[in-house]
Amino acid sequence: MNSISFNEKIIFPSKIICVGRNYHDHILELNNTIPEEIVIFNKPNSSIHKDIRFIDNNCHFETELSFLIMNSKLSGIAIGFDFTKRELQKELKNLGLPWEKAKAFDGSSVFTNFIQIKFPLDDIHFKLLVNNEIKQEGYVDKMINFPDQIIKKISTFMTIEDGDIVMTGTPKGVSGYKKNDHFHVKLFLKEDVLISQEWLVK
Repeated sequence: MNSISFNEKIIFPSKIICVGRNYHDHILELNNTIPEEIVIFNKPNSSIHKDIRFIDNNCHFETELSFLIMNSKLSGIAIGFDFTKRELQKELKNLGLPWEKAKAFDGSSVFTNFIQIKFPLDDIHFKLLVNNEIKQEGYVDKMINFPDQIIKKISTFMTIEDGDIVMTGTPKGVSGYKKNDHFHVKLFLKEDVLISQEWLVK
């Protein structure tokens, strides 16, 4: 099984639970409708990868606040990427079919190291820079469904096991990328940097 790092411990998530359409500005940029109910889809453990890999010209990055569940609560936080085969996703949506082929493929989930949550989530935000240009910025207070609400809603129909990851949706700015692009993500508590991690696309 694939693993992630949390406080220098190795964790093997059984699944990744993802929230779609959780920022108004991202919904608008893709011409989607605002959902009446929370949108949920899953990724398997096999989607996790350490590196960011070039898939094809239609694959987009989606940067998201991600949470590790331990002891049935939000225990760890990281920044994650939900890589998406955009044209394939559109085709599947138009046919009324599930998104797994566009969302759950091998290498579609990449995370920074997770750190323990010891701070109010209201003051958290992140930035993604690609080749030193800001591409995405995400703020908890701009979410449609907030992290605690997400956990409560998921728990009404699905068991969240210790070690599972919850990805909370992406803000506007999703885009394609290419080999050798430089990705740099930062997680902030107000102005303090909590996480800073970089990748070169392989």
